[in-house]
Amino acid sequence: MTFPLHLDLRGRRVLVVGAGPVGVRRAAALLAAGARVSVVALEAPADLELPVEQRAFVPSDVDGCWLVLACTGTVDAEVAGACEARQVWCVRADDAALSAAWVPAVTRVGDVVASVTAGRDPRRAVALRDALALALETGSLPLRRKRPARGSVALVGGGPGAPGLLTVRGRQLLAEADVVIRDRLAPQVDLPAEVEVVETGKQPHRPSWSQEEISALMVAKAQQGLRVVRLKGGDVHLFARGIEEVAACVGAGVAVEVVPGVSSAFAAPAWAGIPVTAKGLTQSVTVVSAHLPPGHPDSTVDWPALARLGGTLVLLMAVERLGACAQALVDGGRAAATPVAVIREGTLATQQVVLSTLADVRVDAAQVTAPAVVVIGEVVSARVAP
Repeated sequence: MTFPLHLDLRGRRVLVVGAGPVGVRRAAALLAAGARVSVVALEAPADLELPVEQRAFVPSDVDGCWLVLACTGTVDAEVAGACEARQVWCVRADDAALSAAWVPAVTRVGDVVASVTAGRDPRRAVALRDALALALETGSLPLRRKRPARGSVALVGGGPGAPGLLTVRGRQLLAEADVVIRDRLAPQVDLPAEVEVVETGKQPHRPSWSQEEISALMVAKAQQGLRVVRLKGGDVHLFARGIEEVAACVGAGVAVEVVPGVSSAFAAPAWAGIPVTAKGLTQSVTVVSAHLPPGHPDSTVDWPALARLGGTLVLLMAVERLGACAQALVDGGRAAATPVAVIREGTLATQQVVLSTLADVRVDAAQVTAPAVVVIGEVVSARVAP
């Protein structure tokens, strides 16, 4: 049984015996930690930037040291014996089983330092260290950084729905959050029990939070000194009101960060085996919000122009108006036989794909409910289902 310990070596003398690759690497790490490093070695690389006393080790070299690292591969036992006689801790690089102390595999993420020893097996320790570093860096292990003096807001695009498609930066921020304000289509992510989660998703034809209320809540929580994550479905700005939330934070003097997300406009077709562009079929793709039907006085979409444009057309928020959108495209000159795919709950285990044409899409997609992405164009015929 060993006792794990981190040492503050700033200003303290440490001896490294040996100037081979291991000795040089450890001397550099000790210097970075603020130690006063002495190196004794019979041979040293000509380009070594560390000062080295090129001579044989003598036991008196240990005197006055707080720590000694024996990295010669030849006289490490002699160095360890001198340390033992003088009650100085010594790390032997030649044989961990005979060493009184060990250098662990270390990872640093922010102000967190994690060190790993694995039964004195350095390769196993490095593998565990790397796995731990990845988990901390991606947010799959919660890394609770010190709370800053001032609160902050991060607008995080949560992606199309599958938690695995959330960005690494988004996961990091969620792992550090005090408050998460979720949209209805944001991915379901496991969060520590102490994190406050506020559901603000807007439901069609139902009472819901106004944008002003959501922005005010974000700002108020941040002004309490909390780290706020505004978790949105898809991307932060694509047919979303992220810029209004950024403006609210800036206007209130609250620090704000924007983390882009994977948009369902491209992710859902890709997951369903449909490329939105394909060589020989189309060189353009247009993404359109269909939350207002063709002909609505507030709609700014030029449907006849879309019909003439050709290429791939991706419609978001179109399920309830799909028949009207299809008819507008046909009326504008798009062929009635143009392939259509309606992808419901794209990237999730419950994903449903309905294939049709502009002429028949109203009937074939009648049982599809939101959320869904509609892909119109010849690329649908190129579908290769995974």
